[in-house]
Amino acid sequence: MLRKTLCIFLTALTLYGCDKLDELTKFDIEYSQRATIPSSTGIDLPIDVFTPETETDSESEFEVNDTRKDLIEEIKLTQLELVIISPDGADFSFLESISVFISAEGLEEIQIASQTSVPENTSNRLVLDTSDMDLKEYIKKDRFSLRLNTVTDELISTDHELEVNSTFFVDAKILGL
Repeated sequence: MLRKTLCIFLTALTLYGCDKLDELTKFDIEYSQRATIPSSTGIDLPIDVFTPETETDSESEFEVNDTRKDLIEEIKLTQLELVIISPDGADFSFLESISVFISAEGLEEIQIASQTSVPENTSNRLVLDTSDMDLKEYIKKDRFSLRLNTVTDELISTDHELEVNSTFFVDAKILGL
């Protein structure tokens, strides 16, 4: 079996080259969660908003992409986008700043994205600046949660329901080498 695997690897290496073969072990995992920013009673006060725990289903994602947990080299958050689902016509101009944190069982909560100064002329979509941290230990867990720490600069009279869309870039070793 080892000889067959080695032959396949050498053939692929010859046909595709190292760089092209390495690209086969890189892929994205996307998650979508919901969160609600409650109507406010004041401004300039930090409000924590939590998403429900999200099942990573990472083992299935890795399997679909022909890899395993033990072959993952790194996982980085490449995009975190917030979209206002309701109320209709709302935008993010009520936000002064926002930070997003990730947590998982047995791991310390860390900041993964933020927007320190939300522009006044926003739409119902807001793309945050992401950190460059390796998040493989969080995504390899069965579940993770996000915490949004928001600061508003104006009163909002109704709850704002958000969709939190995140894209994680996964880089795995080639055939365990």
